[in-house]
Amino acid sequence: MIKNGIVLMDEISLQLENTDDPIQALIYSSLTRLRPVMMAAMTTVLGVIPLLGDSFFGPMAATIMGGLFFGTFITLILIPVLYALFFKIRKS
Repeated sequence: MIKNGIVLMDEISLQLENTDDPIQALIYSSLTRLRPVMMAAMTTVLGVIPLLGDSFFGPMAATIMGGLFFGTFITLILIPVLYALFFKIRKS
């Protein structure tokens, strides 16, 4: 998840250099990172589904699945919003 956040921040920086509209750059950056972030999270979620029925590893599998869902939300939605707030990107 941290790697996804760093790559998203780098993508935002690249898009801001190449476009005139900063809001559009934030949206485009999030959209281009949507598929890779979702695929990485979903493969791990699908991999731990068989562990849900186990009495020893079931709670850990549920925690991993919830953490990946929350981390994906943070990466794709919260990071661009916080970037816009911290760097004072306004709609022109």
